Amino acid sequence: MSDYRRLNQANWDDRAPVHADSPDYALDRFRTDPQFLSGVVRFDLPRLGDIRGLRGVHLQCHIGTDTISLARLGAVMTGLDFSPASLAQARKLAADNGTPVDFVESDVYEAVTALGGERFDLVYTGIGALCWLPDVHRWAETVAGLLRPGGRLFIREGHPVLWSIDETVPDRLTIGYPYFETPDPMVWSDSSTYVETEVALTATTTHEWNHGLGEIIDALLRSGLTLTAVAEHDSVPWEALPGRMTCDADGEHRLREHPERLPLSYTLQARKP
Repeated sequence: MSDYRRLNQANWDDRAPVHADSPDYALDRFRTDPQFLSGVVRFDLPRLGDIRGLRGVHLQCHIGTDTISLARLGAVMTGLDFSPASLAQARKLAADNGTPVDFVESDVYEAVTALGGERFDLVYTGIGALCWLPDVHRWAETVAGLLRPGGRLFIREGHPVLWSIDETVPDRLTIGYPYFETPDPMVWSDSSTYVETEVALTATTTHEWNHGLGEIIDALLRSGLTLTAVAEHDSVPWEALPGRMTCDADGEHRLREHPERLPLSYTLQARKP
């Protein structure tokens, strides 16, 4: 348990250059097209609304594509991540396309201190972030500590039902992993990542946790936030169940058969009174 940060950081340091080189992250499009936005941010544009002039922080920002996309929509953005290799890629991308974004190295639980007590209009968290955290209540307290009164949390995440599916069972949807948060992590050893690449990772061990949707909502409510919107989606922006999904023109993957049977992601919003 005490090693989870060290192991996970090493894994994400390993992934950073691989992801930066992958067409899935489309860094070349960011550099050549000043209007280009990440698929994750494009998906939620109607829900985001007008964010021009808002002071925002993107927690667990990785190589910064969503952070830069939010800045392109007019927010004044800071990205925060615990992986120095990821932040190196994020800073380079921002510099290459002239987007003014600050990037801060910190574990998410230490974000309030790392950001000097600043309060934000918008706290943003994107796909594939919460599963790396052992305690969703501590995360929610961090979010509340970062928001100014009236500020908004915006999160799109992989659905906890999806995280509980055993993807190695090819002919049926099978619950094989915890849905609820557990004291001990799920420990994985995997040299691959979620983008197409022939590069094998060397830091292969990771620790992960699932958090039920009710646990996430309860944590936010207990931290003093007011839930304002929840939407569950039948799509997710990567091939979460290989061989069983189709991909649309926007890069969203759905079950090929009976997509109505499985929630794959959700968008949640909350405000600090």
